[in-house]
Amino acid sequence: MKSSAISIRLLHEFLAVPEGNAVIFRKVARTLSTSVYEQVKWAIHLFGLQAQFDFRRSPLQIIHRKTGTGFYFYGVDDPMKLKSMKIAKGYVQWLWFEELAEFSNWAEIDTVRLTYTREKLPNGKHVLSFYSYNPPRNPYDWINEWVEQREAMPGWQVVHTTYLDDALHFLSQQYLDEIETNKRNDPDYYRWQFLGESVGLGSNVYNMSMFHPLAELPTDDKIVGLAYSLDGGHAESATTCSLYGFTAKRKVILLDTLYYSPHGKAQKLAPSQLSELVHDFVKDSISDERWTGAQLVNRTIDSAEAALRNQYYKDWGIKWHPVAKKKKQTMIDSVYSLLAEGRFYYLNHDHNKVWIDEHQRYQYDEKTLNTDDPRVVKVDDHCCDQFQYLVLDNAKLLGLKA
Repeated sequence: MKSSAISIRLLHEFLAVPEGNAVIFRKVARTLSTSVYEQVKWAIHLFGLQAQFDFRRSPLQIIHRKTGTGFYFYGVDDPMKLKSMKIAKGYVQWLWFEELAEFSNWAEIDTVRLTYTREKLPNGKHVLSFYSYNPPRNPYDWINEWVEQREAMPGWQVVHTTYLDDALHFLSQQYLDEIETNKRNDPDYYRWQFLGESVGLGSNVYNMSMFHPLAELPTDDKIVGLAYSLDGGHAESATTCSLYGFTAKRKVILLDTLYYSPHGKAQKLAPSQLSELVHDFVKDSISDERWTGAQLVNRTIDSAEAALRNQYYKDWGIKWHPVAKKKKQTMIDSVYSLLAEGRFYYLNHDHNKVWIDEHQRYQYDEKTLNTDDPRVVKVDDHCCDQFQYLVLDNAKLLGLKA
């Protein structure tokens, strides 16, 4: 909703200032085309103005045909590269930084912002900057404290909106029903995700009541997709790989788990041996008649695990997809989104016991809780990592925010 409101306001002001340009940023460039670029297109189409614009994909630009000014979209992967950016026609009148919580700190943003505010604009105009974000759960996150400071500063306006402010009825009844489901399943998650309250973290990472055990697969909800996720270990770290099923009714079910720990073993498995171990697990688990006919949609692996990934391709000619990891808390929050919707289940058998045990013990380091960088205890967390990789790498398929 906040993005819809900003895009409408930007379009309205843009049309009133023929020489003005809008520059729109996200932390990572690859997220632009499916988020803010489409958001501005949506606003233009909402008012039936698409014939007045050229929509360009490479580079991402939306240019007004009459004035030659437009909307420009950039990733801030490397802030220093943007310092030399120049727009030939007109001047920059508006900046919009979307998903502000993705950035590491204010300095990362300010480096870019100052590039566009240093130029003197005509007729006493000044650059208007918009910042939009969802408040992190952690009240000590840098952005929550930064916003508190801005509320008391002249020249800043802080607006807190939620789905309850949807006066124009942008939100579907289906979405509102999903919000009510979240509200029943996990009130704290509801307060954070839908009311924008920084509810805090607590020492346990997950609410285990949202992990639903199954004695057997449901007969009225067929598994239509399969996905593997793998976290590779090294000399003293475990290697774990799990098979997950995606059902016709949008459930995610943990089907089977491989877990190998080298701890206490005199002879550790080499990458070639781990490759064979994983391959045998995949071959055996995917052939289970309970999910015959389901399509294998993805094989996800830790992007840092190059040795096993390359060995597997050498041995079997099969590529695993390296997940584009994000900040740990962002990945945890993605898992929480799935759990809070009540869509996660697991087959309650011996192979999956270690997976559940690790999630039950998964905790934050209490020394870091009241900081802007809370950290999990990095002990026996390999199943937790590969589950986060699965959700992150398949977010679009699962109907979650990427």
